[in-house]
Amino acid sequence: MRAPRFLALAAALALALPAARAEIFPDNEARRAILELRKQVEDAAKAQKALDAQMQEELTQLRRSLVDLNNQIETQRAEMATLRGSNEQLTRDVAELQRRQKDIAQGVDERMRKLEPQKVSLDGQEFTADVDEKRQYDEAVALLRNADFAGAANAFGAFLKRWPQSGYAPSARFWLGNAQYGKRDYKEAIATFRAFVNASPQHPRAAEALLAAANAQVEAKDTRAARATLNELVKNYPQSEAAVAGRERLAVLK
Repeated sequence: MRAPRFLALAAALALALPAARAEIFPDNEARRAILELRKQVEDAAKAQKALDAQMQEELTQLRRSLVDLNNQIETQRAEMATLRGSNEQLTRDVAELQRRQKDIAQGVDERMRKLEPQKVSLDGQEFTADVDEKRQYDEAVALLRNADFAGAANAFGAFLKRWPQSGYAPSARFWLGNAQYGKRDYKEAIATFRAFVNASPQHPRAAEALLAAANAQVEAKDTRAARATLNELVKNYPQSEAAVAGRERLAVLK
């Protein structure tokens, strides 16, 4: 009895085993699929996390680069502003330098013009004279006008010694004679007036020089010489104002 029962139980177990296997194997595959899927999800999450970290690092680096770029831009702006200011200052400096150069050039030109010979018109004569030449003559004339006869005589004498061929020379001799007359050096005055007339008989002041020489001769008590000089004046320069005064002087001179 036991044998058949055992056999029946075994047969039942045999019949039930394939069904049980059929149920067990699908569950394992599902688990494996779930585990595989979970692993894929975890790997994807890790990959995404790594990607996020990489992107965050790149974003941080990009921000740093932008900050550095902004700093460089600001630095360049500051440098450009400084350079612009320097250029403006340089422009002002160049303009100031050009202005000074122009002033200096004008000053040099003015000094050069002062040093250049100047055209002079004196006693109907036109000539050129150096700056020192004109200055020395004018100073001598100023002394005579101030009645400094001794100083004027010395000044005209020094002028004629330094500038014997000057266009001022004839007039300088005439005024030298007047300065000598003024300081009562009649002998020297007469000689100077005579030298003037002999050297420049056509000079506009030649007749006046003869009259002044005659006056000096009168002051020197040389009446005969004075009359001779007045006659010479009237003869050689009859139409001059000095000749009119000479005739009057002859009428009263004994």
